[in-house]
Order: sequence, then C-alpha cells, then structure tokens
Amino acid sequence: MEISERLLCLFSADIERDESDDRYVVEMPRRELDTGSIETGETYRVALIAAEEEDAATIETDPAATTDEGTSSEPRPPVEPGEIRYVEVEDIGKQGDGIARVERGYVIIVPDTDIGERVKVEVTEVKSNFAVGEVIE
Repeated sequence: MEISERLLCLFSADIERDESDDRYVVEMPRRELDTGSIETGETYRVALIAAEEEDAATIETDPAATTDEGTSSEPRPPVEPGEIRYVEVEDIGKQGDGIARVERGYVIIVPDTDIGERVKVEVTEVKSNFAVGEVIE
C-alpha cells in the first residue's frame, strides 16, 4: 500500500452510529490534536482501511497475549519494527536521546533530536516498555 507524504496522522478507531440524525462518528485520539498536526474546525480527507480478518484472529487467539482467564496479561506495544511514524520529541533522556510518546504513553527513543522537533521515524527496535526509532526525514 502506498502512503501519501501528506499523511498527518494514522490511528485505529471504531465507527459508531449517531442515532439522533443518522450519521456515523469516528473518534479521533486527543494526542492527534495535541501534537499540532490537526486543528479543530478544519476539513481533512479521511481514508478508511479495513482490518484484515487474520489480524483480528491473531489478536484474539495469540496465547502469548492472554492469561488463563483469557484477558490480556500485558498490553502489546503500539508499534512494530519497521513501522513509520510521525512523532514529536517531548523530552530528552539521561543519555541525550529524544523521547517521544505515542498511544498509552508508550515511549519511542529518537537519537539525535531536540525537544519540540516533529520527525518521521522508522521503528527499529521494540521492547515491552519502549521502542527505538531512527529519523528518516
């Protein structure tokens, strides 16, 4: 799939029906507004990509993701190796690397960046509580 260079944000959401006037609603995570790429009151193009059935089945049946009771033992990292993300560096770590946060406060360490920079990164390493991203643009 080709992704436009004009992509401002990418997230997963459920579609809900607004019973009052026969409309449907897609909720946008607040972080997308907080990072400054999206502004309330503006008009944007929206693309919907269907979740693949095998992706959903893997999430539901992956034994590593569930306990004996069938509930998640620990949330999975919200990023995967090779994934491309736009992130904003919010802090600098003890070793001088930039720190960006994505869903659920999950940390992506971005070397050679400064606070306030918004950069395009490729996720190169994923751990349970943090990831490392390399600036690609």
